[in-house]
Amino acid sequence: MIVEKKVWPKYFEKILNGDKNFEIRLGDFEVDKGDILVLKEFDPNKKEFTGREVKKEITYIAKLKNLNNFWTKEELEEHGIQVIGFK
Repeated sequence: MIVEKKVWPKYFEKILNGDKNFEIRLGDFEVDKGDILVLKEFDPNKKEFTGREVKKEITYIAKLKNLNNFWTKEELEEHGIQVIGFK
């Protein structure tokens, strides 16, 4: 399966140069090991995509439900968090 997600420029650069090989996302979508994660660079200031993207194979998924610093309590209770490792 192919899953497309936005990623902000500062994180996109770290993924491109190999410093970042994981994503922490709201667990509101399904992914499996072996799926392809297409990360599309999104500028939050301009509220538009830059046109750059990178494709990564998902190698690991950890689902959590105890974090609430990025999402509302309701979102976290409904979906939890997933950590997505890729290569």
